[in-house]
Amino acid sequence: MARPLSQDNVATSTTPLTLYSHWRSSASWRVRIALALKGLAYEYKAINIGTGDNLTAEYTKLNPRQLVPALVTEDGDFADSIAILEYLEEKFPQQPLLPTDLKTRTIVRQVVNLVAANIQPLQNTGVMQNVIEEKLGSEEQLKWTQYWITKGFTALESILKETLGKYSFGDEVTLADVVLVPQVYNAYRYAVDMSQFPTLERLYESLNELDEVKATSPEKQPDAVIS
Repeated sequence: MARPLSQDNVATSTTPLTLYSHWRSSASWRVRIALALKGLAYEYKAINIGTGDNLTAEYTKLNPRQLVPALVTEDGDFADSIAILEYLEEKFPQQPLLPTDLKTRTIVRQVVNLVAANIQPLQNTGVMQNVIEEKLGSEEQLKWTQYWITKGFTALESILKETLGKYSFGDEVTLADVVLVPQVYNAYRYAVDMSQFPTLERLYESLNELDEVKATSPEKQPDAVIS
């Protein structure tokens, strides 16, 4: 499924971009948001993790870790959402998602890595189902998730209350916002008490008003399963 370009006179790829994605993957959602913000068209290829699409030999060539997302481009095939976000930022400079100021740029990257390296990996399917639930049970699985999200959000709240404008860092969307949207969505999904984090709550409300966030939300994807 192709997404239409939303901007004129922007850098484009001579080879169509192809995104391998799972509708509920927060890492995939990050990339979908960035593609939408930069006005980039792409072909959507669904990877059904539940049925093992990610374990096939063909997909493993794209992503040796057998995770989503993967992005096929004219420059090569890339896996890992943060590497893909950095590629998109450098390849397609329109609608920049990193500030020009060095200090702010560094703190944006700090937030990105706090989410991508310290919060989200502890609640992915492999950890949650194959380790926590299997060894400790479903009740402990929820407690595990809530604990690590709360711990990470406590750090994020202290950082972002000093930088918050309309979005995480003033009034322009950055990569920090791109990674925060899926993570806060998951916090609500796992019944984390968000009243502890008024800055994150306010930020999430503002970001959810963006058309690019609405269009790329899990429920709007072609492979979404809504029960």
